[in-house]
Amino acid sequence: MARRTMPALTALVTSATLLLTACGGGGSDSSDGIEGAGKGGGKPSASPSKDDGSPDLSVPKDLNLVFDFSKPSDPKQAAAVDNAANYIRALKHGIAQQDENDPAYKYYSAAQAAQYAKTQIKTWVKGGWVPTGTDRYFKPQATELGEGKAVLVTFCRNQAKSFSKDIKGGKIHYGKESLDSYQKFSVLMSPPKSDAKVWKAQTIEVQGRVKECRG
Repeated sequence: MARRTMPALTALVTSATLLLTACGGGGSDSSDGIEGAGKGGGKPSASPSKDDGSPDLSVPKDLNLVFDFSKPSDPKQAAAVDNAANYIRALKHGIAQQDENDPAYKYYSAAQAAQYAKTQIKTWVKGGWVPTGTDRYFKPQATELGEGKAVLVTFCRNQAKSFSKDIKGGKIHYGKESLDSYQKFSVLMSPPKSDAKVWKAQTIEVQGRVKECRG
């Protein structure tokens, strides 16, 4: 995962710079912009061990979260990528639990990223849906910012086989694969501070209909 400049992420990098100073250092389908509501290969992801006090990240058996992520050799980048994936797991756990105040996403995020997770969960709760199927994330990239004071993690998503299911009645809302199925996530991760044990997502940007993720 080589460090490289990403012109398309200028706005996000700008916000990252502001965040570092303060700290001292999506695409949609027919479901009205709900991340993943209508619309993954690889091995299903496993929940990390809770021996370190981390929260439960389990999801229902009918939902496979697949992360085709290679591990960077750089320890900082590796930790940032791992916990960016955990942030997504935590978001899905909160949706499955139908709990907008679920402790999982709060453990792995703060600031705008935490608010994004809460808003997503609230939307799914209001709609009466839970996710089902296979949700695949791949092509991770990690870029250090501020001399290692933050890492920008980007990755693609294929949600063509991920669907929403009505909690009442269990009806599954299927959809067909299209460009709408492909998204690109940009997650700004900050390293542990004070009593924090993990890298946390601070900001998230989701781009929809990303052709480079489809190729």
